[in-house]
Amino acid sequence: MSDSTPLKQGTTKQVTAALVIIGDEILSGRTRDANLPYLATWLNARGIVLGEVRIVPDRMSAIVEAVNALRTRFDYVFTTGGIGPTHDDITAEAIAEAFGVPLEYDDEAVRRLSAHYPPGGLTPARKRMARVPGSGTLIDNPVSVAPGFQIENVFVLAGVPEIMRVMLDSLAHRLIGGEPMQAATLEIPMPESAFAGPLAAVAAAHPAVAIGSYPYYRDGHAGIHVVVRATDADAIRAAVDAVAAAARDMGVEPRHETQEG
Repeated sequence: MSDSTPLKQGTTKQVTAALVIIGDEILSGRTRDANLPYLATWLNARGIVLGEVRIVPDRMSAIVEAVNALRTRFDYVFTTGGIGPTHDDITAEAIAEAFGVPLEYDDEAVRRLSAHYPPGGLTPARKRMARVPGSGTLIDNPVSVAPGFQIENVFVLAGVPEIMRVMLDSLAHRLIGGEPMQAATLEIPMPESAFAGPLAAVAAAHPAVAIGSYPYYRDGHAGIHVVVRATDADAIRAAVDAVAAAARDMGVEPRHETQEG
């Protein structure tokens, strides 16, 4: 982990995570990734900020490089994809390579897969899904049995969204988060370029929050959604009030304030 200091739930230290999405099918556009938005939301609810995402091909060197770069910088690293039964499912080999440990058949994983398939159904291809890097621990898969695994702060998950989600639920107790992030959104009915200066001034005056500007064009009119994010509700409230005041100073009335978290 990027900081070995033990964390308690609700600590003010920001807990961070990264995601490595593995698969040629994602990069080619044949498959649309659905795991990123789900994981980001799931982590945020637990006080863990998703700080970086990489999409890499089914290539050993690319997976090893991404995992090794991220696992030293983030508290948690998640990977999705590449743990199925086919020849191009090489994530387990790559994780073993990244950590410099052997890749071995896990007895419990073999037992689960043997019980899942009919007699003689655990083919060599299916048995590949029971391989785990040395010192890794299993992540349960209630949907199709084939487990994911954890080694140190790296969690290796399936790419199929339904399976990835139940794996997340089965490992939730292993994660320690900080204060959950909260957010508020204001719609400002004026062009982003016109409000950029006042918004920058508000951001400078409220360093405890993150302020994002997201333009839109609707019914012939330009506007922006200003999103204020922080773990402190009072800090969010103060920044939102300042954004609203800046908009009113320019002669426009903010609309549709929404709260998250």
